[in-house]
Amino acid sequence: MSDAATRALDDAFIDLVAGWSNGGAGCDEAEFESHALALFAYQIERNEPYRRYAATLGFDADHLPATWRQIPAVPASAFKDATLATFDVSQAELVFQTSGTTGERSGKHYVEHARLYDAALLAGFDRFMLPDRPKLRYLNLVPNPRWKPHSSLGYMMGHVSVLRGEGNAAYFLDDERVDIDGFARALERAVADHQPVCIAGTAFAFVALLDALETPARTFVAPAGSRIMETGGFKGRARVVERAELYSRLESTLGIAAPSIVAEYGMTELLSQYYDAPDSRTREQRIKVAPPWLRTLVVDPNGHELPPGETGALRHVDLANRSSVVAIDTEDRGYREGEGIVLLGRDPAAELRGCSLDAEEMAANPLA
Repeated sequence: MSDAATRALDDAFIDLVAGWSNGGAGCDEAEFESHALALFAYQIERNEPYRRYAATLGFDADHLPATWRQIPAVPASAFKDATLATFDVSQAELVFQTSGTTGERSGKHYVEHARLYDAALLAGFDRFMLPDRPKLRYLNLVPNPRWKPHSSLGYMMGHVSVLRGEGNAAYFLDDERVDIDGFARALERAVADHQPVCIAGTAFAFVALLDALETPARTFVAPAGSRIMETGGFKGRARVVERAELYSRLESTLGIAAPSIVAEYGMTELLSQYYDAPDSRTREQRIKVAPPWLRTLVVDPNGHELPPGETGALRHVDLANRSSVVAIDTEDRGYREGEGIVLLGRDPAAELRGCSLDAEEMAANPLA
């Protein structure tokens, strides 16, 4: 049973999401700041590694940041080295695990209450992927949540497929193998049924699918109203395909126009997601936008915020992350444009100075 402080934070977040889902603004700058600072104070009281780290920067219960922009961010990699949670993780309703590259230790993101993630993901998906509120058939090139319960992407699409689909969702990714024939049969059935589809998958899975369908050439014309959600995913891969080339191949092979191919940007360490802004989907550089409870700073190597148009590392502040850490530093690079960000990809050489938890602090609270 959650205590009063936890229930109050969670209820406030759910109300924020519901207001935005019903057409409201969600939260303005002052409301976001108030909620973010309250979360930070709550987290350093209950998340011991985060409390120790914040203290090294001069922040504690008596010395809180003046604005949300000053909230200390931990690197995403810290989830591999420590249990970053505000509760007894044996009570977690969800546990998401990072995939990692070969030989790399996985991280875990513990979520105390599934309702926070469910509310955040459905509200964002509805706004950016389903503005016309269709009942689609979901053909998923993501892990099946029945067999991979710790995949955040699998959970996301499993939840969406059940609550927003027409009842015939299917999965075509087993570990890293795409079931090409099964996918082709499913898409052919959807075409015969005149049933629009949503094909969700990682960029790497789409490349594998396209390579197989092109030898010998097999093409489709997906029913009107169909769309694709592409989630990135070339980390640790020897082969990388430019997004423009990938979308062109998807358009010509699956019969879904490029403006109906939407890139989603998320992380295991965040419970909210960015999507391509609708009015930028014909641009070479698309702008990614998020629901109002997820905001991003672009920072230089010393963690200082950069002005719009200047490229730096992305620092996310996600109000859905009540049960872990509200602010996350990444090695993804981009710049601010208007109300969104332009994502430029991952910088494998990035060094996020001044924000990492040191090894001694990690050892004091090892990964569960």
